[in-house]
Amino acid sequence: MPQYNSFEELPIWQTARVITKEVYLLTKPGEFAKDYGLKNQIQRASVSIASNIAEGFERHSDKEFAQFLNIAKASLGEVRAQLYLALDIGYISEDTQRQLNDDLKQLAAQIAGFINYLRSDR
Repeated sequence: MPQYNSFEELPIWQTARVITKEVYLLTKPGEFAKDYGLKNQIQRASVSIASNIAEGFERHSDKEFAQFLNIAKASLGEVRAQLYLALDIGYISEDTQRQLNDDLKQLAAQIAGFINYLRSDR
């Protein structure tokens, strides 16, 4: 595992940043933008992913970092669930939901791998 000097260098943080942007762009137009409850919840959950990765990194403790990565992963699950709701309500297309869901699953796997690395006896 390469040595990282800042959270901005972490591939998982970079991916989370891209996904957050996608969520914001997705919730901007049409009926989704008017559904303040779902829109705000999915935006907050997506922001939580990147924020918890950054906060955990800045703790400078593997144990605490792993704990924050678990929170980020939980927020990721929340975004995935909300995307299904957005699909069911008709705010997004099946293709959009599937693509973003796939991206989130890949990020979840990367975060899980990082958690395992931090908890290992390196």
